[in-house]
Amino acid sequence: MRSVPRRPVLRRTGLAWLLGAGLAATLGSFAHAQGFPARPIHIVVPYPPGGAVDQVARLIAPKLEADLGKPVVVENKAGAGGLLGSDAVARAPADGHTLVFATVSSHAIAPAVYAKMPYDPITDFAMVSNVALTPYIITVNPNVPATTLKALVAYAKTNGSTLNFGSSGKGTTPHLAGELFNAVAGTRITHVPYKGSAPMVADLLANHVQVAFDNTVIPYIQAGRLIGLAVTGPRRLSSVPDIPTAAEAGLPGYEAVGWMGLMAPRGTPAAITERLSRATVQAVAGADVRAKLDTLGFQGDAGTPQAFEAFVRAERTKWSKVAHDAGIQPE
Repeated sequence: MRSVPRRPVLRRTGLAWLLGAGLAATLGSFAHAQGFPARPIHIVVPYPPGGAVDQVARLIAPKLEADLGKPVVVENKAGAGGLLGSDAVARAPADGHTLVFATVSSHAIAPAVYAKMPYDPITDFAMVSNVALTPYIITVNPNVPATTLKALVAYAKTNGSTLNFGSSGKGTTPHLAGELFNAVAGTRITHVPYKGSAPMVADLLANHVQVAFDNTVIPYIQAGRLIGLAVTGPRRLSSVPDIPTAAEAGLPGYEAVGWMGLMAPRGTPAAITERLSRATVQAVAGADVRAKLDTLGFQGDAGTPQAFEAFVRAERTKWSKVAHDAGIQPE
């Protein structure tokens, strides 16, 4: 008598197991979310108190607290350019109660400028949501004979040896914004690093450096002491609405923004990151939050975990290429 093939039965059994496992994972994630949050949520800011990232974290924390129904505590854990605090969160329990206020520096640029990273900026984290973009302004000293971006590019191509651009330090976003400008515009403006924005702006005012890609220059632009040529982000800044974007000013393909957003440790259930994302979107949408972000020179930009992950991956690829092409060696 011919035996009956058993493979279809095995296939059906395997399929049933996979479906059951998937359902169990979904139900497990849902169950986690149902009890979330179970205790206070801690947002780790990997930078010192009082800085821009700290201010934005403390701006949205009360909004998250009101939405989630539990205290939201902001903690500063500065060190190693944002790596110390980020690493602490990467090693925290994956239950959504410990988050990091990640930035372009700690999660997109750091891999290009540090030879050894204590964490992987993408695979060691579960994305929650972006919070804000930080566009810069391409700014010149009034002694530079250029009142438009096109004029600066033209002048730099024939007088590049006379121009320097200052930044808040080697490997910072303003530094790489300048290097990206050189690459896109075909110019060779020389970089001069400073220890922070304040001394750089002082030298920009004194014409010791002639160009900057920075967002602390807005008061000096408004006072007429510096000239803002273009905003480096995708849309104009409400604080200086007459300054066009780089694309509007004739340099399409050039965009350089700082950003900050929330991430949880890898393995945090999707239902929890999605709950946190919805709360973040709601917080950033508030009129009072957006108004405060405007005064700080930021633009609200919150969305889904999936959108944030795609954005961070693209940013990491982009800035790694810029650093490599500019000859910046990881240290």
